[in-house]
Formats: sequence, C-alpha cells, structure tokens
Amino acid sequence: MYIVHVHVHVNPESVAAFHEASLDNARNSVQEAGVARFDVLQQSDDPTRFVLLEVYRTPEDAAKHKETAHYARWRDTVAGMMAEPRKGIKYTNLFPSDDGW
Repeated sequence: MYIVHVHVHVNPESVAAFHEASLDNARNSVQEAGVARFDVLQQSDDPTRFVLLEVYRTPEDAAKHKETAHYARWRDTVAGMMAEPRKGIKYTNLFPSDDGW
C-alpha cells in the first residue's frame, strides 16, 4: 500500500465549502480501482485543519488519481481556500503487510 496524509489548513470562512468539495472528491475517489481508502478528517479542536488520508494500492495509482476529473475539480475549487500551502506526507505500510511481517 502507498499512503498519503495531506495536511490542509483552510481559511475560517472557507471551512464549509472546503468540507463540501472534499467530500465530493472522496466519494469519487473511492470509486477508483487503485484507491483502497480515502478519508476526510477534520481536527476536533481546530475546525480549519483537515487531513486527507489517502491509501492507494500502488504509487502509480496515486499518480492516476491526480489525472482524474474529480481531483482536478477539487484542486481548482479549493486552491483559494488555503490559509497556507497543503502538505502531503507519504508513508509505506508496515503492518499489516502481504509479506507476513
């Protein structure tokens, strides 16, 4: 699995619109064959902060995701809503794993 946590800080006046756009993107993303999971998380003590937890079957599936119409729509819609640039952190799954480890 190839995992990405995208940390997003949204302007306070854009929280509802970001939430709506991100749910639309997530609903479409989970339909992609290469997407194992796509969560939209909002920080409990600061509603302007979100994490998109994206789990892809392969790194190539993550690249394919960025070629979809729904990703482009989300990217363009939320671009002006950010309080600071979003940050994607990539992870490799250690457990559970297919190699018995």
